[in-house]
Amino acid sequence: MYAQYYNLLKPPFEMTPDPSFLYLGQSHREGLATLVYGVRSGKGFVLLTGEVGTGKTTLLHALLGQLDNETASAFIFNPRLEPLDFFRILFDEFGIGVECRTKAEYLLALNKYLIERLGKGQPTLLIIDEAQNLSPEMLEEVRLLSNLETSTSKLIQIMLVGQPELKELLERPELRQLRQRIALRHHLRPFEEAETVEYIEGRLRTAGYTGKGLFKRAALKEIFAVTGGTPRLVNSVCDGALLLGYGREMRVIDRDAIREVARDLELGGRPAEAAVEAAPGRKRGLFSLFR
Repeated sequence: MYAQYYNLLKPPFEMTPDPSFLYLGQSHREGLATLVYGVRSGKGFVLLTGEVGTGKTTLLHALLGQLDNETASAFIFNPRLEPLDFFRILFDEFGIGVECRTKAEYLLALNKYLIERLGKGQPTLLIIDEAQNLSPEMLEEVRLLSNLETSTSKLIQIMLVGQPELKELLERPELRQLRQRIALRHHLRPFEEAETVEYIEGRLRTAGYTGKGLFKRAALKEIFAVTGGTPRLVNSVCDGALLLGYGREMRVIDRDAIREVARDLELGGRPAEAAVEAAPGRKRGLFSLFR
C-alpha cells in the first residue's frame, strides 16, 4: 500500500524470514557461528534460547541456508506430541519410508537410517523449535535419541530452540542427564541501538529505497526506546509508521509518528535504557510470527 508512495520495490518490514533481508547483530552472528559449528563438529546437543521476537526462527533459516545438500535436516516446530506421533513426524521429515508400529521399531529403523548416512559421510540434524513446550517425558525421549552413536561419533545432531523457560525446564533434577549432554549454548539478545538503526536502514535499502533519512534520527531513537531492539517489534513499529506516513502524506517519519504507532501497539514510550532493561522479560504476546 505504501511501497509506491515511498519508492520501494517491496514492503521492507514483513514478518516472514526472507533471507534477502537477513541482518545479523553481534549476538546473532555469534549464535549462527555456534549453530554451524555444532552441526559441522558433531557436538551432539546444542541449545539456542532467546526471548520472543529476538529472531530465533530467522537464525535457524540462516543456518539451514548454510548447510550443504549432504546434510539431512528435520524441523519440528510443534513439540506438543506423544512419542509415537513425534517419531511419525520425524520419519516424514527425513523421508524414511518404513512402516513402524512401536517405539522400538521406530528406533531400530532410525538407527539403521543414521548408520547408513554416517557411512556415506552425511550429517543428520534434528531441530526442535519451541522446545520449552516439550514435556519432561518428551525431553527424555529426545535425550534417548543421543544414545544412537558409534564408538567414535554421534549419529544425529540435536538442536533445542526455545524461550528462556527452556533453560528453567532443563534445570529440573530429572533432566540432569540431558542437561549434561548439552555441548554448546547460546542466548540470543535483542539488537543494540546502533544495530537497530543498521537493521532498519538495511531493510529499506534491500527494499529499494534510495533516498535519505526516511526515518528522522529522533524517530530511530524512539523506535529503539519502545522496542528494546527486538526485531519483531521493530518490524511492527516501522511498518505501522510507514502506513501512518502514507495515510498522512508524510515524506519523512518523525518521532511523534513512532510514538503514535507505539501507543496503538500498546508498547508505550520509555527511555531507551529502561526498554533495554525490560526487554528480556517483557511479554510480547501480540506478535507471533518472528520467534
